[in-house]
Amino acid sequence: METVLTSETPVLTFIHSPFCGTCHLARQMLTTVEATYGWEIFWEFNASLHPDLMERYRIESVPCLLVTEKGHLIEKVYAFHSVTNMYEKVSKYVKQ
Repeated sequence: METVLTSETPVLTFIHSPFCGTCHLARQMLTTVEATYGWEIFWEFNASLHPDLMERYRIESVPCLLVTEKGHLIEKVYAFHSVTNMYEKVSKYVKQ
């Protein structure tokens, strides 16, 4: 979790719950997006195991894609519409 709080570059963190069906669909979308880059670009945290992260960034529900830089919130994404939509959101933060 230290990387999420201190990284000089944007950090993409997928917040989920193992009991959330929508989270599983969102993970599949993010896995597809990640495959287009050819390397892992997402951190992943179980919301139940990281209440401090949930509170710090005021995460209201899961799934959530949290974008931070130097520990500061840049964006929270709750709506995972499609792979294309998520690729467009992520591409703003990931350098190829």
